Amino acid sequence: MNLISVENISKGFGDKVLFENITFGINEWQKVALVAKNGAGKSTLLKIITGKDIPDSGNVSTRNDLKIALLEQDSIFDPKTPIAKAVTNNHAISKALLDNDYSQLNDDESALVGNIKTVCGKLKIDDYHKLCGTCSGGQLKRISLAKVLIAEADLLILDEPTNHLDIDMIEWLENFLTNSAKTLLLVTHDRYFLDRICDEILELEDKTLYKHRGNYQYYLQRRSERIESQLSTIDKAKNLYRKELDWMRRMPKARSTKAKYRQDAFYETESVAKKRIEDKQVNLEINISRIGSKILEIHKISKSVAGRLLINGFDYTFKKGEKIGIVGPNGVGKSTLLNLIMGKIEPDAGKIVPGETMVFGYFEQQGIQFSDNKRVIEVIKEVGEFIPLAGGKKITASQLLERFLFAPETHYQMVGKLSGGEKRRLYLITILMKNPNFLVLDEPTNDLDIHTLTALEDYIDNFEGCVLLVTHDRFFMDRIVDHVFVFEEGGHIKDILGNYTKYREQKKELEKLAKSGTDGEKKISEKEMIKTNSLTGAEEKKKISFKEKFELEQLDKEIPKLENRKKELEEKLANVGSNHEELVKISAELGKISEELDAKGLRWLELTELM
Repeated sequence: MNLISVENISKGFGDKVLFENITFGINEWQKVALVAKNGAGKSTLLKIITGKDIPDSGNVSTRNDLKIALLEQDSIFDPKTPIAKAVTNNHAISKALLDNDYSQLNDDESALVGNIKTVCGKLKIDDYHKLCGTCSGGQLKRISLAKVLIAEADLLILDEPTNHLDIDMIEWLENFLTNSAKTLLLVTHDRYFLDRICDEILELEDKTLYKHRGNYQYYLQRRSERIESQLSTIDKAKNLYRKELDWMRRMPKARSTKAKYRQDAFYETESVAKKRIEDKQVNLEINISRIGSKILEIHKISKSVAGRLLINGFDYTFKKGEKIGIVGPNGVGKSTLLNLIMGKIEPDAGKIVPGETMVFGYFEQQGIQFSDNKRVIEVIKEVGEFIPLAGGKKITASQLLERFLFAPETHYQMVGKLSGGEKRRLYLITILMKNPNFLVLDEPTNDLDIHTLTALEDYIDNFEGCVLLVTHDRFFMDRIVDHVFVFEEGGHIKDILGNYTKYREQKKELEKLAKSGTDGEKKISEKEMIKTNSLTGAEEKKKISFKEKFELEQLDKEIPKLENRKKELEEKLANVGSNHEELVKISAELGKISEELDAKGLRWLELTELM
């Protein structure tokens, strides 16, 4: 059964057209995702669907009795409203939650209370008396999400629902929505979320809507095929255009009524040939400062906030090229560690010693509050008129903005007109322009579109400095990190080799062993969990054998050779042209080299930790 029909709608603001004549429908029980670049009009389209905005043309029709619950990016509540009243419009239920007295409720209301308590509990909303005016932005976002999930609605429309959730909350929400019978329209940059929940992807690009039946992986495949097909069509049109242009120039007298059909065909071909299909990605080639042998040393630091011990005797020495993720529930101390490293706060005990050559690039969760009355290019020029790139090249501020997908017409636009994601992208530029060699990233993925995230992942893959990352984006963390710091209650921090998925697999295995009454800690191999930091110091490490030492020496010789071969193959691949056989051959070897590098790199990490 069709719940919503969107027919030929268009919308623009001033000279900027967001989308033109787009059409789609949403059927009952479907789980649909909307993906697009920042500023393409995703949030505007959601508002049009819900009646909060109107299109310039076209119409939206819904089933007569359709109930919609919308989660917007900005959460607005009366500051004097307690959480109990904010999450439900049912007066009897909110009163029962405040009084902790459920004796007056009927069976349906009692069932709803159970649902409210489950949802709020999973989202760490436990004080129903707390006033909204005293809640943080993240808490308000979770209250808004709880209200939508609890609502008796047929269609849930969720705009970036994973922002301000920790990873445990995201995984719970993923399961909740997967098992829910409600219809879903979702905007998110969380690729695991998209892949595991959605059965259709709507892609908004170049003012047009493309529909893909299937999950995120299927969408990527179809999108790639579409771009390849469009490029092929343009190449054919260019060849025909050259022939037709020659005809038009040689035979001006032939432009009679009889030849008009050919003139019309020429102008049609011309429009296709001149069209530029670019799979635009953010281009990140910013230079990095030289790195010395000493990176950063953390000596037995401890830190308490408001009487709560967040970090307890943490000890660590960073090595060149390390990429570390930080995981743990909200409020456990992840951002506190970053602020200690950046010198924004002082430890209660211990010390932090950075190397002399360290240049930090700190992407803070709240970002920089740019002046809305400042122009986009002015923000960049305040950092520098010319920006150094890798390889000794330089570009202007305008050229840099274009590489980050800010079209020339937006350079002199006021910052206040940018979308939230565009502001975050601008903030990212200002950080990378300073040529850092140690990136400290606190929730960098919030509000960034998938195209920007993919480019940032590629940049960090090739980044020779260190990276310390806090993020709720599991895909992003899996792509980037070599090992993770796991924050636990009591200020203890575990250092676990591998990415986020590896950590979760290990955690689930421990939980299974704990349920069966087995001592799970003894089952964890030293390769999976190398050390545990605490006030009493790190666990004793296994000593490296002569054989392992020799293996490490060989890896030090083999890995650079593989990296050089990989670069050679990548250069060949870029210049292979249309030779299909050569393309397949190079791609196959490149795949094998990459797999071998991954395996040897992981083994190198294990052995260096033992050293």
